[in-house]
Amino acid sequence: MKILLMTMPFLLVIAGALVSAANNPADEKAVLATLEAMGKATIAKDIPALTRIYGDDITYAHSSALSQTKEEVLKDLAGPNINVFMKFTDTTVRIYGDVALVKGVVDFRNGPPENILDNRLDILWVMVRRPQGPFGWQIVARQTTRIGPSVGTPVT
Repeated sequence: MKILLMTMPFLLVIAGALVSAANNPADEKAVLATLEAMGKATIAKDIPALTRIYGDDITYAHSSALSQTKEEVLKDLAGPNINVFMKFTDTTVRIYGDVALVKGVVDFRNGPPENILDNRLDILWVMVRRPQGPFGWQIVARQTTRIGPSVGTPVT
């Protein structure tokens, strides 16, 4: 009996972890909608939408090791670079209460007008549940690893 009482808290923690491992479908849908909205807003250079999608405290890390604040990201996105498309594949979502981890591959065609390149990126997004996000979630971190070199034919 004493052993059962001693192990009960441990068993409850494990049971809680197993229950929270399953995503709520409505939360997963909202997280993916946030990601899709971010992609569309990036292509359209919709800075007001991105202002709501990205948290003020975002850590935005590029595959080049450049790390930017929200202000720096939005300034760059408003600049002369062209974002042609973003295609998401192999996307997985894990939700832990008010935090979501979204992992996936993104094919992204972008760059300055004279040197648009195709990039294949492995990206991890961290989102938190916040009412100011358009679907109730905001991106607060982004970490990218390049898959292979950037390729393309510069536009002349």
